[in-house]
Amino acid sequence: MEAAAHCSLKAKRLLLDPKFEGYKLSLEPLACYQLGLDAAVAEVKLRDDQYTLDHMRAFGMYNYLHLDSWYQDNVYYIDQFGRVMNVSVTLDAALQKPREVFRLPTDLAAYDNRLCASIYFSSSTWVTLSDGTGRLYLIKSGKRGNSASEKWEIVFNEELGSPFTITHSVSFVKSDIHSVAVLLLRVEKDELDTKGSGFHISLEWVTIAETSEEGDHRYEIFKRRILQGKSVPHYVAIEPSGDGLMILSYKPFKFMQDEEDKLEENDDEKVTNKKKDPLYYWQQTEDDLTVTVHIPQDIIKDDIKVQFSPDNICVTLKDQPPLMEGRLYSSVDYESCTWIIRENKSLEISLIKKSEGPQWPELIVGDTRGEFIMDSSQRSAVAECLMHLTSEVMNPNPDKENPPCNAQELEECDAFLEDSASLCRFDGDTLKITHVMTQNWGKWLRHQIVALLLGGTLTDWRNGQRRTS
Repeated sequence: MEAAAHCSLKAKRLLLDPKFEGYKLSLEPLACYQLGLDAAVAEVKLRDDQYTLDHMRAFGMYNYLHLDSWYQDNVYYIDQFGRVMNVSVTLDAALQKPREVFRLPTDLAAYDNRLCASIYFSSSTWVTLSDGTGRLYLIKSGKRGNSASEKWEIVFNEELGSPFTITHSVSFVKSDIHSVAVLLLRVEKDELDTKGSGFHISLEWVTIAETSEEGDHRYEIFKRRILQGKSVPHYVAIEPSGDGLMILSYKPFKFMQDEEDKLEENDDEKVTNKKKDPLYYWQQTEDDLTVTVHIPQDIIKDDIKVQFSPDNICVTLKDQPPLMEGRLYSSVDYESCTWIIRENKSLEISLIKKSEGPQWPELIVGDTRGEFIMDSSQRSAVAECLMHLTSEVMNPNPDKENPPCNAQELEECDAFLEDSASLCRFDGDTLKITHVMTQNWGKWLRHQIVALLLGGTLTDWRNGQRRTS
């Protein structure tokens, strides 16, 4: 099985405002509009059996007021009678009277086990809609925001199982066939999970495509794919072309495949899980690095080829693919680098650092096949640096106002999950992860994601040019 490419994110300087000095608290009051409704919003509250952190996170993702990102002066909500109501903002100063644009055929009051009805605007003329009972609607809306041309027409509706929330949807044309892809999120009971919360997160990726038979144009489900994970994702999105899926989550997701694929996947996991010895061991000082690679007994000096460059290294045995290859963490003095074969049939490579002093956290960027060996002096230096963080007693200063934090008393909801999430890209055909980015997601990255979601650059967002919230 081909491994996913591990990527890193780099700041795109063109999107950054060089004159930005920092955020400042504004005491100016926010604009607030009030409008009386002739019917209450269709509100749903968590039930007693929806008690986990994931239920709270999934519920917190929902907003009763839906912004139309294609016509940003228009918002929508669903009232207790199942009516989809449109409200327009005029000149940033006034709200127009709500007008009905669509009515759900379902009597929402008749269902106890339901979620909030959810809407996602797939394009300027297409809408996906869930009534919260498990039924999905695909609607052709016409040009929204204009009462004369806006006419919501159901072109597809089908019961898709247990209730779900729509998290994302896109409309695209491929090979002259119009399709709409939609992501449905569920928090489902997991009978096999006896040590965790007892629930898992399900993301169903549904593609609805236009079909034509004897002049009869209609929409049908073309594909249904399901992913499962153990945490509600922070962000999910289908690529505009419908070819891939992006998921930012604390815990990984994977596709649920048929039995034959599961057996193959289990075999791959068994091979992967077998403990492997490191391909190489490496040590370092302030001046140089030493890499030790075990080689087969039949390898002689003429079979080995080691290529050095200022930022890269490549080790090849005979005519085989490179044993080690990649970009070094930092630059080296490649003309001074050497290698020899030791008596114990190991290849020893010496690399001279171009910049003396800084410690390398890894030898080859992204390569996890090596193991760093720390000598006794380095271990002592690390221990000394951490000495001020440790104590022989639980509470060395009992007179302090606040007692020390006991990590064993923390619960799942106390963890800072967003600081250790992974962003993965899934391929829609192979159902495999093609790219993954795992790192600490600080405020800078979250700001970029928000800016992208709002359709502008980070500079636009910082300068307040995006008024949507």
